[in-house]
Amino acid sequence: MDAPSDRLMHEFREVLAAAEELLSATAGENAERVQEMRVRTEEALRKARAHVEGAGRQLEEQVRDHPLAALGLAAAAGLVLGILLARK
Repeated sequence: MDAPSDRLMHEFREVLAAAEELLSATAGENAERVQEMRVRTEEALRKARAHVEGAGRQLEEQVRDHPLAALGLAAAAGLVLGILLARK
């Protein structure tokens, strides 16, 4: 079973591949291929958007279920980021 991050990366790669094919197809004068690539690109974008929205809802549920842990992680991340940015 794939981890959610693996599925997201797979979908992201599909979107990139479809976008690259769309760009290649539009370089020539093949209207049928352009339409096929548009449909494929739109489908890949729709799937990726749905997955990202689902991950956002899951993250929101986790934060609501464990607010102190979320606050601690945010504070730790802010501290580390502040230290890294303050270094010269």
